[in-house]
Amino acid sequence: MGHKATIGDGEMKKIGFIGCGNMAKAMIGGIVASGLVPAQEVLASARTEATRTAAEKAYGICTTADNREVAQNCEVVVLAVKPQVYPEVIAEIASAVDEHTVLVTIAPGFTLARLEELFGHSVKLVRTMPNTPAMVREGMTAACKNAAVTEQEMENVLAILSSFGKAKLIPEGLMDAVVAVSGSSPAYVYLFIEAMADAAVLQGMPRPMAYEFAAQSVYGAAKMVLETGKHPGELKDMVCSPKGTTIEAVRVLEEKGLRSSVIEAMIACGEKAKKV
Repeated sequence: MGHKATIGDGEMKKIGFIGCGNMAKAMIGGIVASGLVPAQEVLASARTEATRTAAEKAYGICTTADNREVAQNCEVVVLAVKPQVYPEVIAEIASAVDEHTVLVTIAPGFTLARLEELFGHSVKLVRTMPNTPAMVREGMTAACKNAAVTEQEMENVLAILSSFGKAKLIPEGLMDAVVAVSGSSPAYVYLFIEAMADAAVLQGMPRPMAYEFAAQSVYGAAKMVLETGKHPGELKDMVCSPKGTTIEAVRVLEEKGLRSSVIEAMIACGEKAKKV
């Protein structure tokens, strides 16, 4: 089950984001829209004035050009920069982070042990893997923590993550699998929707209509899996009438190796995550 987006005992005064790219904006949008904390209690840093101005106008948050300002003034700090600049940014803010700050990371490949080593001193760390559907408050985020994070602090972080979708606490050993099954998987689904739409266009359907039909069908099918609790195979069988059109389509998908292609792609994704 996901966690309800509430903050306990008024403890959390401000949430900070170091970096204000697409993932940060998706998270900020969910936090602000949910009313989890007032917009003015969110502080984000970005290198360019244009990015800062856009974030202020879109979400009503506070911004700064100084990463250390975020680290020093926020109780929860999300490191929302690209994985390749994590070492540089951590070196910049390490001395500004005290024993009360909870740091949330979103970069694949950076284990809790590696992060602790980069900071060079004891810090509270929550490693997460969100995905871009957070932009429409339908994200799926996995999280794990180090021993320094208390249960209440973890609940507060899960409340933040749940403000833009669902969040689950998992063992760190599953994080590379999470990268493949949810972090990167929206791209696979977009490819599937695009292919379905292309086929509909080939059969005469206008492209905007094709995208709408394909996307709504994927959305509805996913909702049935989540809400009925039935096995996906059982739901598939419900659509496949004997000698019908659907089973014929399924036959071709199996012949072309849909399942094995998805499995191999996700294995490759998980292996790549380990090497980041």
